[in-house]
Amino acid sequence: MFGFASNKKITAYQNALLEQHYAEVENMYRKMRTWRHDYHNHIQVLSALLEQNDTEKARAYLSQIHETLVQVDTVLKTGNTMVDAILNSKISLMRSKSIDIDATAKVPPSLSAKDIDLCVIIGNLLDNAMEACEKLPEGSRFVRIYISVKGNHLYMSFTNSAGKKQTKLGGIFPSAKGTLGGLGLARVDSLVERYGGYVTRASEDGGYTTEVILPM
Repeated sequence: MFGFASNKKITAYQNALLEQHYAEVENMYRKMRTWRHDYHNHIQVLSALLEQNDTEKARAYLSQIHETLVQVDTVLKTGNTMVDAILNSKISLMRSKSIDIDATAKVPPSLSAKDIDLCVIIGNLLDNAMEACEKLPEGSRFVRIYISVKGNHLYMSFTNSAGKKQTKLGGIFPSAKGTLGGLGLARVDSLVERYGGYVTRASEDGGYTTEVILPM
């Protein structure tokens, strides 16, 4: 009976991950469609200006397009391809949910931790941060990401907006995602322990922070 209940939880957790992945892909596809639409409009305007031999306005318009692209270019480049993929995927989805993002990340291209394990750790922690933010009104949602090398360790810090200070239950803070979030956090703890690292969590009024330290 216990095994059946456990399998149901794992299945539900996997389904939740698939739904989250689908939402991320859908969000990226929506952005691509918007860019494609804007691209066609820009081409039409430039073509019209060039047909009128108004090269000065065409140059000015190109300059405006460039400035706009610089403003929307939010791609985070950490130095590690896999980390870039998971971070930018999550950041894109969080921005679509009106979550303010402040991210600084520098990651070596090669680490002792497997890429897939590192992505599981980062992905789960950001999913939980996003879920917590969605419970708050727009305008008060934020996630702060900081990843860097400190000595012989990779240091990661994730802070998200939250309500009142949480109280630990059984030595741990309750997950904003309930049972499924608990499975994700357990997975994070298991992976960090496997690599001989550490996880610390802190809750205070208005914010929740998770820090992860992994040996290089």
